[in-house]
Amino acid sequence: MEEQLVRVLANTQLAAEGPRKQAELDLKRAQTNPAFPLSLTNIGRHAIISVEIRQAALSTLRRFIERNWSGGNDNDNDSDNGSESDGGPAIPIPDPVKDQIRPLVLDLALNFDGDRKIKTAASYVVGKIANADWPQQWPDLLPTLLNIIPTGTDNQLHGALKVLGDLVDESLSDDQFFSMAQEIVSVVYNVAINGNRKTALRALSVSVFRGCFDLMDTVKDEHPQEVLAFAEGALKGWFPFCLEILKLKLPELDPRSATQPESWNGLIALKFQIVKCLLKLYLEHEAQGRLEDADGLPYTLDFLVLEELDFLNQCVKAMPVRKELEAQINAHAGAHETPWLLDISKITSSYGRITLEEQQLWDIDVSLYLAEEQSVSANYTPRTACGDLLIKLGEWLGQKALESLYAYTKSIFTDNLSWRKKEATLYLLNTLLRDYLDCGKTVSPELSQAYLELVNLAINQPQESLLRARGYLVAGVLSQCNGIAANLMDQTINGITSVDSELVQAACIKATEAFINSDVNGVAGNTQLQAKIVSAISQWMSTKDMTEIEEADDLLVTLAETLRAAIQIDKTVSISNDIPALDLLFVVAKHGSNNWQVTMLICETFEDIVQTMSDPSAYQALCQKVLPSLTGAFNVADVTSNNPLVIFAVELMASLTQYGSEPLPPGFVAATLPKLTRLLMESNEGEILRPGAESVKYLLAHDHEQMFNYHDENNRSGLEVCLHIIDRLLGTAIEDNAASEVGGLAAELVEKAGHARLGPFLPQLLQAVANRLATAKTATFIQSLILVFARLSLVGAQDVVDFLTTIQINGQTGLQVVLGKWLENSVNFAGYDEIRQNVIALSKLYSLNDPRVAQTMVRGDLIIPASDRIMTRSRAKQNPDQYTVIPAPLKILKVLIEELLSASGLTSASTAAAVAAAEFADEDNDDDGWEDDPDTIDLSLGSTKADLMGYLDDSSMRHRDDETQQYLSEFFVTAARDNVAGFGEWYNNFTVEEKAKLSEMANAQQS
Repeated sequence: MEEQLVRVLANTQLAAEGPRKQAELDLKRAQTNPAFPLSLTNIGRHAIISVEIRQAALSTLRRFIERNWSGGNDNDNDSDNGSESDGGPAIPIPDPVKDQIRPLVLDLALNFDGDRKIKTAASYVVGKIANADWPQQWPDLLPTLLNIIPTGTDNQLHGALKVLGDLVDESLSDDQFFSMAQEIVSVVYNVAINGNRKTALRALSVSVFRGCFDLMDTVKDEHPQEVLAFAEGALKGWFPFCLEILKLKLPELDPRSATQPESWNGLIALKFQIVKCLLKLYLEHEAQGRLEDADGLPYTLDFLVLEELDFLNQCVKAMPVRKELEAQINAHAGAHETPWLLDISKITSSYGRITLEEQQLWDIDVSLYLAEEQSVSANYTPRTACGDLLIKLGEWLGQKALESLYAYTKSIFTDNLSWRKKEATLYLLNTLLRDYLDCGKTVSPELSQAYLELVNLAINQPQESLLRARGYLVAGVLSQCNGIAANLMDQTINGITSVDSELVQAACIKATEAFINSDVNGVAGNTQLQAKIVSAISQWMSTKDMTEIEEADDLLVTLAETLRAAIQIDKTVSISNDIPALDLLFVVAKHGSNNWQVTMLICETFEDIVQTMSDPSAYQALCQKVLPSLTGAFNVADVTSNNPLVIFAVELMASLTQYGSEPLPPGFVAATLPKLTRLLMESNEGEILRPGAESVKYLLAHDHEQMFNYHDENNRSGLEVCLHIIDRLLGTAIEDNAASEVGGLAAELVEKAGHARLGPFLPQLLQAVANRLATAKTATFIQSLILVFARLSLVGAQDVVDFLTTIQINGQTGLQVVLGKWLENSVNFAGYDEIRQNVIALSKLYSLNDPRVAQTMVRGDLIIPASDRIMTRSRAKQNPDQYTVIPAPLKILKVLIEELLSASGLTSASTAAAVAAAEFADEDNDDDGWEDDPDTIDLSLGSTKADLMGYLDDSSMRHRDDETQQYLSEFFVTAARDNVAGFGEWYNNFTVEEKAKLSEMANAQQS
């Protein structure tokens, strides 16, 4: 079988699609052969087979083991959804085969002396087996590793440390930690201090040690005393070692060498968090940076600079350090004379200089420069870290940080030092001012005026494009702070077309947006200024081949943001034929449709425009301007594919119809419905189907008469067209997420058409909705379908119950299926109108006091297990959630009590805080108790606080809803007073918390 598998594995790597796919199928079929895993193991060990085939064999073996070794086919932890996964049952691996595989792959991981790829692949296989078998089925694994590490060769040591690291990270449990960790730490410590070992191996041993402390975080809550004792004992030996490594110096650098000496690599990896590197080497040395060795250990100088800056950043946060530094500030006349503050400015402006590599990249691609300005670059550089350090000082010292930075910046300009140094100081100012704006802080006019003089010097340096660009950007931010730089607005707008450098032009476009968004007098409503800005951008775009900048994401974003800001000056410009603001925005949209940020910006801008066109004549003028472009996008594109231009156009169509006039302009339905019908009947993409269905729903909502009077080319009425669309979207071929708006469309059609127009189609439509609800899984789709019955219940709850009782779904009555899904998902509903409709509909169903509803049993409350242990993933799988089973009327009342509390707004702040915290980090005592590594956020940063507080103001959060609260309060008062539907009996089944909520409501009513 091995020869056959070698051929199949070789074919899986072919470039030709046909043979490659056939080989993948052959490989999948071969899995059922009992010899499959052992054959892969032997191939991985076979010396005469090529490295690529051996590596492929071991990778295939690893994936096979992940899915089948334990016999459970658990793909939840599978990060590699390779072609072998078919979602079927696990393939059993006999124990004798397992017994043969374990020592073979371990021997390969430890003793193989060839290509590192084979050794690494074998190590991964060992880790997966150990995750399932150690220690019960593989008790000698850890003793073997710990015996090899002290005496093995460098090659064996490397393999043993890699396997041990995987074992610590993935397989060491809470219970095994204290019995094993001490011995592990001792063994790797001896490697770390052994000067006869390679420095890279010593660094790898430190990495294993850190893994032990990561695991310690997982168990410290349950075993605080034991963890403390372990940490104190372990660190006694490591502290002197760390101090010794700090004192080591890098070997001398050959001045003729253009690359980093190899002798540095291991030592830098070992000293990674503590070693300092020379500033001159970082700025002027042209060796490649951001490099890591095969074990993931960084060894180039730029990484060391980052860690040094991070260390400085952490020191500034420490209270003893702060007290000393504050004392030094108080001992001097001001921040501008405090030596350590000036030193910080000097260090950050030196490390923050533009490197030669960055300069060359930005000259080629302006979009990369703008990416840094928008803080979206994934490349975290020392320049970025310097900005973060200044932000930290600004958060702590306020205006003093600006004063000290100004003192140093002025000295740089006065002494006429290099343009890089000048640009770096202004970059730091730019970063600090943006953080001030984010946090709502102010800058004194005197300091702004002083900086403005330096900005003027910068923008009048025609030979230094990067310094000039920085000057314009700082001017824009200064104008947002207090309007001091407003007199530079015209010069900035003119710079879009008058300067030669493309980079400076892009900076002017970016700065223009800042000027518009400032509080400068004379901007809002200034149509002359608006026309000038749009004209400058139009002239700039006319000189570019827009197809060449389709991949320049950040440049397109900058154009979209500036055009949006210009339109906001006076939105009526959108229907003007003289100022092409909206036309330019659509051009950017066409070429940036692959960029989600561009489409989001333009969709939001367009939605704002449509909302302001409330006057029917203005709305009609807007439609005449934009409909040809939108429908044209539908005509030329392939709607069956996930075409970004179609997605973008249909999202704009949804906004256009959502805020349409009532009635719609004449001919609007005839112009739009055929295009929308084609999309909805041919596409399977959710990003097309959702806004498309919404658009048809809004057509019905705003002008159902025009809809029903419409006839297509086949003489089908608008009603028939809608029924065909709904029928397709309710089909099982359409995924839940893709069809999540069909319920709203169906509900609108039922409401607007009524029984008179729908006739026999009404029960068929409701049956189809109920059938699809039975299989629906996603929350939005379930809500969409439930609201069909909820809206019907508002005017005919009894009819809904009668109808659902008459239909059967998978052997159950429609009432059982629909009520079960309805009540299980009600608390997850989103949208004020939707929640209010749902609440009223449920109250009406309850008030019917229908015995068929009372006899329907549904899921009740979660049964909380009586345990205070942390719920790990493995425990959660062994003990799935369980619920009580209760009558539907009782569940309805429980849901309404929960909605009463939500409508009061009492839970909004706590909910927002929880969402924000979950968004930013997993804290040590996180409520879900998952055994994840905790992320870290800096709550002392003002920008972080501003982001957290932003969640409280987010429109998506649930706030107070007086109308719903009033309705529910009256409902419960009436139900209790009149014993509606046996309320008194149901009340006795409420929890203590639910009774307390009602009591609180009753007391509030009386007061």
